[in-house]
Amino acid sequence: MTNRWHSLAAKVLEGVPASQEQALDVLRAPDSELLDLLSAAFRVRQAAFDRSVQLYVLMNIRSGLCPEDCGYCSQSRSSTAPIDKYGLLPDEVILEAAEHAARWGACTFCLVASGRGPSNRDLDRLTSLVPELKRKYPLGICACLGLLNAEQARRLSEAGVDRVNHNLNTSERFYPEICSTHRFNDREETLDRVKAAGIGQCSGCIVGMGETDQDLVWTALRLRERDVVSIPVNFLHPIDGTPLQGTWRLTPQYCLKVLCMFRFTNPKTEIRIAGGRELHLGALQPLGLYPANSLFLGDYLTTRGERPEQDLKMIRDLGFETPAPAAESAPNARPALHSEA
Repeated sequence: MTNRWHSLAAKVLEGVPASQEQALDVLRAPDSELLDLLSAAFRVRQAAFDRSVQLYVLMNIRSGLCPEDCGYCSQSRSSTAPIDKYGLLPDEVILEAAEHAARWGACTFCLVASGRGPSNRDLDRLTSLVPELKRKYPLGICACLGLLNAEQARRLSEAGVDRVNHNLNTSERFYPEICSTHRFNDREETLDRVKAAGIGQCSGCIVGMGETDQDLVWTALRLRERDVVSIPVNFLHPIDGTPLQGTWRLTPQYCLKVLCMFRFTNPKTEIRIAGGRELHLGALQPLGLYPANSLFLGDYLTTRGERPEQDLKMIRDLGFETPAPAAESAPNARPALHSEA
């Protein structure tokens, strides 16, 4: 184990995360070095997380009708994609989905609501529901509700929300290319308020929107500076009807290098393979768990994922483990869709 990737892994394990230059080298590594790169990244992953895989299930509790113009999103005002549009789902529907998540062995149940940010009525509903979810099921709760002010973050904390997801998505330089209705700084300010309220920051990126390698590395390093607890890595699903439709820039090999880069730059942070993994990793999906230690089970927001049983089998076949054992015959429901994280 003397090649450059294992030398990098050794330095990371000594407490020196990858630099900007080293991270760029990872993204630009020849495909012929991919297996060495994955092996080296796995050393870092295993040191922090052993062979454990954290499972997440998300639910789109309000779909569409969003006033923001994020170019990647089928729920935004700039999208003509034919998706279902509905307000906050009834509590009983959300509770049923949480039951499925618990039986699948998920550690975290993610409540995602479209929109710029939650209304007072939204907060009243959710802060009432979260304690009930936590009483009934052994699940952490993550909320993804858009931009938050300090009072909203405080209320979520008091209700028992464990994490708030608010992705940086890309670099500050590239952000105006994908959204004009809010600023990159607005997203960081929301994360600041989440941290001040004592809630874990979950924040990641979307790969493949036209950003440069430098943009992607900048984002990884910014997330490291923020000391986030979880980084979801999404690969763009260029849904027809969105401004980024037809944007195909990724290969399975590059996606795996991205996951390795995040592991080397954020060695002790949970790295989650999120939206677009089935589309872009394809048959190489199992290899993604060598740098990453977490994934979403089931569906995303407006797109289908694998059947949970397939992902659970993949995890077992790799010799990995989930912290909570999944039921042998988990329900076959797909609660996230009623018709991307």
